[in-house]
Amino acid sequence: MTPVFLDTVGLLALWDQDDQWHSAAVPAYSRLVSAGRQTVSTPLVLYECGNAVARSPFRAEVDLLRQLMAAEGQLIEPTVLEIETAWSHFVRGTAGSAGIVDHVSFAVMRRLGITQAFTNDKHFSAAGFQVLF
Repeated sequence: MTPVFLDTVGLLALWDQDDQWHSAAVPAYSRLVSAGRQTVSTPLVLYECGNAVARSPFRAEVDLLRQLMAAEGQLIEPTVLEIETAWSHFVRGTAGSAGIVDHVSFAVMRRLGITQAFTNDKHFSAAGFQVLF
């Protein structure tokens, strides 16, 4: 079965009970785990998470996830071509004017044939991917 891509919006919603999407993210993630779905992401997403939680109690969660995903080969490095393609799409404002990290995520997802993302970020939908909450 194809992996699910973990996005910043989904991860932050999962960790932070005060996040507006927490109540939707928790059961969505539980369904992934129950179904035995593999997850992948990029180091850029985890950098983005690290920046977002720098002044919160979730620093350890980001680092633990980074370590676990790295050990399991679930952190996918974008290629130089994917990064260049992402910058091109970013400059053009495609996918609802998504940010650069999202555009890199889209390129990696396309390379791996991934169609689902653990997020509710509208940019993923605009880029043609299924969001899971």
